[in-house]
Amino acid sequence: MTGSYDAPSRVRPLPGLRAIGAAAVLAVALAVEGCAALPADGGSVGAQSAASAAIGAAGAVSAGSATRGAETDPNDVEGDRASRAARDPFEPVNRGISRFNDTLDGWVFRPVATFYDRYTPEVFQMIARNVLSNLLDPYIGLNNFLQGKPAAGFSDLGRFLFNTTFGFFGFADPASDAGLEKHREDFGQTLGVWGVETGPYLVLPFFGPSNLRDGIGFGVDAYAALIGRFDSVRFRNSLAGLQFVDVRAQLLPADRLLNDALDRYTLVRDTYLQRRRNLVFDGDPPDDD
Repeated sequence: MTGSYDAPSRVRPLPGLRAIGAAAVLAVALAVEGCAALPADGGSVGAQSAASAAIGAAGAVSAGSATRGAETDPNDVEGDRASRAARDPFEPVNRGISRFNDTLDGWVFRPVATFYDRYTPEVFQMIARNVLSNLLDPYIGLNNFLQGKPAAGFSDLGRFLFNTTFGFFGFADPASDAGLEKHREDFGQTLGVWGVETGPYLVLPFFGPSNLRDGIGFGVDAYAALIGRFDSVRFRNSLAGLQFVDVRAQLLPADRLLNDALDRYTLVRDTYLQRRRNLVFDGDPPDDD
């Protein structure tokens, strides 16, 4: 998850490799934001809603897995294994990377996010979330245009202009109060709308669950991220770090469910793939054949 800054000095084209790290972090944040489907009101309510979305989806997958295990016959089990092998052919490697990511998260990302969530005033978290979300709107709008949804695209551009002007560079979100809905789109979803298959499931070092299609989208998101266009390296890296920590803090309530899962890797994989499919079809995916 998934997905989209006060008084930047000037903007210029992406200066190259020195911005890739910050842009990549934002791309991950955009993806996580899209997966979590956060509300626009921010604050602790946004964090709880993000976790609820993740927990609800994961719980559904977990319950479905338990039901299948209790009711299926051996032939169905073999079919499930074949299906898993087809969508996750690199499972041994992916599991190793997943363990590395979990260890890194436990030692670094989760403690930092916990400190941020516990000791940062909620009003600051809300402002930071609004500003960072506002910078995502133009890119979200571009993806809506590419997906053939011009009304949503113009709405996203309207949100950006409205919040930048009347919301003091996005500190506030008057656009939502005015009826301009917040959307969650990225280039991986755009490729899905264009008919590109997901390809094999992948776990990216540091960044977590993905697949071949979303990995390509990840690269485009990283290059196109507005945060990478700011002139000051320190400024854009600070914003990217803040985005990463804020998104991780919003997902803290989901940690207990993952820790209690019988197979954390399977739960994360199935939830991710299900959620991304749901996003590609705007919440109304077709029935499986």
